[in-house]
Amino acid sequence: MVHQTTVTVYGIPNCQSVKKARAWLQDQSIEYAFHDFKKAGVPLDRLRAWVQHFGWESVLNRKGTTWRMLSEEEKVLVTNASSAIEAMAQHPSLIKRPVIEFDNAQLTLGVNPEAWSSVKQ
Repeated sequence: MVHQTTVTVYGIPNCQSVKKARAWLQDQSIEYAFHDFKKAGVPLDRLRAWVQHFGWESVLNRKGTTWRMLSEEEKVLVTNASSAIEAMAQHPSLIKRPVIEFDNAQLTLGVNPEAWSSVKQ
């Protein structure tokens, strides 16, 4: 019996990193579901799991436009996992993208074809 991997890509459709990930998955003939942060929001349980797995500093994208557009008052409040989760829940574009879940167990963050290849096997 062949096991079909369940893959979910979390992100924003016009993000270049998300586009790269989706193109790579399509090139590998890997079916996936796409979860659009802008339309569907961020599942809080998933966000907590990502922060626990990668650490809040890795999941929080401080290089993007959304972070730069926050007020200094908002930025200084982000000091730990709890405050980072709150900020990312309010501003999903603060989440580094894409987050890809394989079988709801294995996770990758950002553009990482090597990790995707090792997971898909």
